[in-house]
Amino acid sequence: MELVIGSTAVSLGLLLATFMGGMCAGSLMFPRVVLAQRHPLRAYAAIELGVAICGVLVLFAMPLVLSRAVAAIILIPPTLLMGATLPVLSRCLDDTPSLGFLYGVNIAGAVFGCLLSGFYLLREFDVAIATYVAVAVNAIVAIIALVLTRCVRAPGKRYERGFNDAAAPSPAMIYVAIGLSGFCALAAETIWTRLLGLLFGASVYAFSIIVAVFLVGLGIGSGIGSMLCRSIAKPRAALGWSQLLLAMAIAWTAYNLSASLPYWPINPAINSSAIGSSVWFNFELDLDRAFWALLPPTLLWGASFPLALRAASSPGQDSAKLMARVYSANTLGAILGALSASLLLIAWIGSQHTQQLLIGLSGLAGLLLLIDRIRLPRILLGAATALVCGLLILSVPPLAKLLVAYGRYAATWVGKGEVVYAAEGVNSSVAVASFPNGIFTFHVAGKIQASNVPRDMRLQRMLGHLTTLTVAHPRTVLVIGCGAGITAGAVSIDPRVEQETIAEIEPLVPKAAATYFREPNFAVLKNPKAHVRLDDGRHYLLTTHERFDGITVDPLDPWVKGAANLYTKEFFEAMKQHLNPGGTVTMYIQLFETDIEAVKSSLATFFQVFPSGTLWGNPYQGQGHDMVLLGQAEPLRIDLDEMERRFGYRDESNKIPQSLAEVGMNSPEGFFATYAGRGSDLTEWLKGAAINRDRNLRMQYLAGLGLDLDEAASIYAEILKCRQLPADMFTGTEGRVDSLRSAMQRAEP
Repeated sequence: MELVIGSTAVSLGLLLATFMGGMCAGSLMFPRVVLAQRHPLRAYAAIELGVAICGVLVLFAMPLVLSRAVAAIILIPPTLLMGATLPVLSRCLDDTPSLGFLYGVNIAGAVFGCLLSGFYLLREFDVAIATYVAVAVNAIVAIIALVLTRCVRAPGKRYERGFNDAAAPSPAMIYVAIGLSGFCALAAETIWTRLLGLLFGASVYAFSIIVAVFLVGLGIGSGIGSMLCRSIAKPRAALGWSQLLLAMAIAWTAYNLSASLPYWPINPAINSSAIGSSVWFNFELDLDRAFWALLPPTLLWGASFPLALRAASSPGQDSAKLMARVYSANTLGAILGALSASLLLIAWIGSQHTQQLLIGLSGLAGLLLLIDRIRLPRILLGAATALVCGLLILSVPPLAKLLVAYGRYAATWVGKGEVVYAAEGVNSSVAVASFPNGIFTFHVAGKIQASNVPRDMRLQRMLGHLTTLTVAHPRTVLVIGCGAGITAGAVSIDPRVEQETIAEIEPLVPKAAATYFREPNFAVLKNPKAHVRLDDGRHYLLTTHERFDGITVDPLDPWVKGAANLYTKEFFEAMKQHLNPGGTVTMYIQLFETDIEAVKSSLATFFQVFPSGTLWGNPYQGQGHDMVLLGQAEPLRIDLDEMERRFGYRDESNKIPQSLAEVGMNSPEGFFATYAGRGSDLTEWLKGAAINRDRNLRMQYLAGLGLDLDEAASIYAEILKCRQLPADMFTGTEGRVDSLRSAMQRAEP
């Protein structure tokens, strides 16, 4: 769905609210729709078959959708059915503790599904296969349920007098407390997933680990809570104390994620140089750190659900309606927590103050259950709780700037430079670091994404200038990804460019770029012909009716979850369709912190759409570092004499010569000597490479296994072995082409 409606926090928040809201509504609706006298297993089988059918329909309908609202509506039928499963199944059980075990078993299945899809089905196959597996499981479970109807009696025979819900006492405070518990759980998960994403590297594997650990804690806690329900005499008080303990547990996790784990002496790159090393070692380390940080609060949140069921139950009550009420109260709180944290609280008050708020809310939930009357012991308990919560709130440390800037490598950067800016935005965290030698680095998602270091400046200027210099009339240009604004700045100084659109997903990025990189980006964000569009770059391109003379794309690292959306065949085709005749597409390709299979995947996918595409290298210390892909509908032709005129050596108002001279390119020959080959040169080398498509996002799974590697030199050397110096691409006066070829040979590592 991210491919269709974008990856902004607003888009994902809408989907999360729809998904969980549908489950909440389904849990409330179906106990009333499905009569208690009907056999629950038959109803459950029908629901599972309905989910299976909806899964197939969503798979085929979603690519046809462009509207966020329509995408959300498509989710309603399957989520209504999913929400009904627990209430309907609860009618098969005799006692309240068993309902807690049912919830725990459901979570155990969620853990298995999360890991199976994240580490195997999506990595080895695609979204379609993963969906078909889920559909098959739905169908098998439905068949099993129908078979079991012969063994399990319908509850209507067990409760012939019906259910006397009206006789049950109103457990309003229990519903409020479990709602607050759900609010805190999902708000905390939103914050902690983001922080752990920085700490582990925001790959698809890291997110699978984080979600799985969170669910494991909930499942184990639910089992413990269910066992306690069989022996405790005061479940309401037990639920209240669990919320007070949660205040301490939230403080534990907040301290570890901000003040402890980022400084553990860990260098993730060590495994990349060790004999027999494997990325799975780092996955094991990530799993251990996730359990260390997340287990205490998730155990307590998991135990809260069965305790709430036990506290809200009464004799003769319909177990389905009991499950529905507690589940929907918890889910409603979870929806509000997730949306509040992701769309408002993190960007407004920051993760530190949001976690402090959650500590206070957990303490409040506990007091609502424990103080049922005004007496001296209760007053003293309230005062003591307020004091302890106050101390816990003060113990929450501020977010570590090193973590925001350097993520998984934070411990290795202690004492190196100063993080002069760090902020948490709606979609991602942004930082800027400075060093005594005048170097500034720009960080997004815990990774250096741009800097004024010579090799980075050269790459960023190449992206911008290749986009405009290779087009006859580059009047309109789209820049996807603002970063430090250096590429956008290189585009803006071409006097032939009349309008430049910059698509950026995070509002903090242009602000930081305008403040700290004004000089290297030629103050592009103040340039009247540059316009910033705050949107997911892919979504913007798919929904705009504009066409461009040039499109340049500078995505996040390919292993970052979501970055592969900008490397798919479908996205390349969309860019091609939005080009004016003679237009050019340029794209950043990373060679470091990835593996050769991921690089081959990105190149093979690009050349399928742009068969005449070319490669341009940006070596570092004579070895490979990163590259630029350039694609046009027609084979590239470069007139070196015309390029010299475009460089504008006789026009003092043209800043292109200054821009290129600053990165060591003082002539057209120096600029185009970075040529590293074209698609036809690499046909044999790319044979068998995985094509990155919307339905498989193969590249992010390949790159996620190589994020600790540094094979840039060997990958680039293999590419150059395939390069054929073109006889038809470059033209010019006598001697100029020979001069270019000599420059290319001198540039070889």
